[in-house]
Amino acid sequence: MKNKLLAGLLSAVMAAAMAAGCAGNADGSSSGSGDGKAGENYTIGISQFAEHGSLDNCREGFLAGLEEAGIKEGDNLTVDLKNAAADMGTAGQISGSFVSDKVDLICAIATPTAQSAYNAAMDAGIPVIYTAVTDPIGAELAGEDGTPAGEVTGTSDKLPVEAQLQMMRQILPDAKKLGIMYTTSEANSVSTIKEYGSLAGKYGFELVEKGITATADVALAADDLLGKVDCITNLTDNTVVASLPTILEKADEKKIPVFGSEIEQVKIGCLAAEGIDYIALGKQTGKMAAQVLKGEKKASEMKYETITEPGFYVNDKVAENLGITVPQELKDAAVESFDEITE
Repeated sequence: MKNKLLAGLLSAVMAAAMAAGCAGNADGSSSGSGDGKAGENYTIGISQFAEHGSLDNCREGFLAGLEEAGIKEGDNLTVDLKNAAADMGTAGQISGSFVSDKVDLICAIATPTAQSAYNAAMDAGIPVIYTAVTDPIGAELAGEDGTPAGEVTGTSDKLPVEAQLQMMRQILPDAKKLGIMYTTSEANSVSTIKEYGSLAGKYGFELVEKGITATADVALAADDLLGKVDCITNLTDNTVVASLPTILEKADEKKIPVFGSEIEQVKIGCLAAEGIDYIALGKQTGKMAAQVLKGEKKASEMKYETITEPGFYVNDKVAENLGITVPQELKDAAVESFDEITE
């Protein structure tokens, strides 16, 4: 009888110990999901619209920002990365697949993927955090006051248009016609074109626009544009940026300077840029995503953010090839300068 009683007591103690082990970890944190505490594991989908330097830097920065917040790929984070190759149909398929897989969060890199991801996820309760969206309001991802349209928020890469125009005028005091190529279906490009149009005259430029609809249009459009202008400035237009090497090759043949919108474009052959640091922008986005994943805030409670201070980048090798002298005051203010062209 005593043996039976002792066995019963031991069983009860073991059951209690097992229950305690399931209820919490040694540090007191829960091992369940949804509360954002230690021990949580996350699955996110990253939808990148195209493969080029600035968007790649956004992705790199995004993952670094998550890691700084304690969410690291391979430890407590599983990442499903998909690239739309600048195709809207593919972007839609990617968004749909992430919703079907019930990921915890979608990171959308660039305006077309942000719009696609939000449209797919809005009824599924999956938050969308975007980056490299120039005009969230124009893209209908936020209201006029910056309030999110739903469970969607992130960071804007709005260009410092006036600073760019001022810089170009300093480097090219005699230039008259300024060319811009853009994709007519990209909301971010359309809004930036309007801003250039309103400010170009102030700095003595006549704006010459060239709209395209697809990558296949770039070569002919570049030939046409280069025959009409003294210089070109490049936007953060995804289709155009993905084909920037083609534009630069044609511009180099005609000795026409091309200005970029961020550091990677200057590395590969643009003369200079008043642009933003896309890795820093990505990190900022990653930290916002971490707050959502951990349950500290909802995406709908966070207005989109921007990087307010642009940096000046210059490629001295390009300037040498074009026979252009960059004013010393600009060179002294450069965040970074390059003495070679990266292939």
